[in-house]
Amino acid sequence: MTELSRSGTAPALPDYAAEQRRHQRVRATLLGRYMLADRREYPCQTVDMSPGGVRLTCAVIGALGERVVLYLEQIGRLEGVIVRHPPRGFAMRINATPRKRDKIASQLMWLANRESLGLPEGRTNERLVPHQPGVTLRLESGRFIAARIIDISMSGVALATSSSPPIGTHIMVGSTPGRVVRYFEGGIGAQFMLPISPDRFHEGITL
Repeated sequence: MTELSRSGTAPALPDYAAEQRRHQRVRATLLGRYMLADRREYPCQTVDMSPGGVRLTCAVIGALGERVVLYLEQIGRLEGVIVRHPPRGFAMRINATPRKRDKIASQLMWLANRESLGLPEGRTNERLVPHQPGVTLRLESGRFIAARIIDISMSGVALATSSSPPIGTHIMVGSTPGRVVRYFEGGIGAQFMLPISPDRFHEGITL
C-alpha cells in the first residue's frame, strides 16, 4: 500500500493526465478480477475506462507503480500499472500494443452503444456447457425453481427454465449470486455478481 495524502488521495503519476487527454473515457460498469504483485486475486468493478486506462472500485489498493493483471468481462485480460488512487479504488494505465488499444476502443464503443441501440447481451467471453447442467435457482422471496444450464461464461449463465423472474431480480444460481439480465425463448440470462475465478471455469464446474 502507499501512503495517502491528507485529502485521502495519493498524487497521480505524471503521465496519467496525459492519458486522459489522449483517450476518451467511457463510463462502464464491468465486473472483473485483478492480481497485484503478491499474486493474489481480488474482485473489482470498473467506473470508467478508455483504451489507455481504467478506473476501478475495489477493496485492496496496491502501490503507485505496482503492476496489475486485470480480467474484465466482455473485455478480457489486460496488464498495466497503478497510476492514481481515487476514492474507494485505483486507476491503472493499460500497457498494450496499438492493435490491442484499437480492439479495446471498439469494445468500449460497442458497450457504450449497446443499451441505447437495444443490442443483445455481448458474448465475447468463452462459454462452456458443464457436465452436470441441472441447477436450482432461489429467488429473493425464498422460492426455489428448477433450471438447466444451457451454457456458462465467467460472468454469466444462460438457463432453461419455465419461470421468468423480472429483469433485475437477484437470484442464487446454486450457491452463486447473480441477477436476471435478459429473457430468451425458453429461459433467462443471469449475470454473476462477481466473475468466476479462472481456476474454477471448466466443464466440471458446480455453481
